[in-house]
Amino acid sequence: MDATTLFLGVIFGALGMGYIVYARKQKRVIALVAGVLLCGLPFFISNIYLLLIACIAVAVLPFVITY
Repeated sequence: MDATTLFLGVIFGALGMGYIVYARKQKRVIALVAGVLLCGLPFFISNIYLLLIACIAVAVLPFVITY
């Protein structure tokens, strides 16, 4: 694990925590799922480019899926 992976993990983890707080206040399930995924993905993906693609896709997910 290098500094870039750690930095991206902190950034996407903070974004995930923001999604979790938003989801709990607004009762949005998709935002809660996206927040948990954003907090957990950096632990399982070590490739920087794959991590960026996966986390950006998950971060955009609540805006694409509306119900």
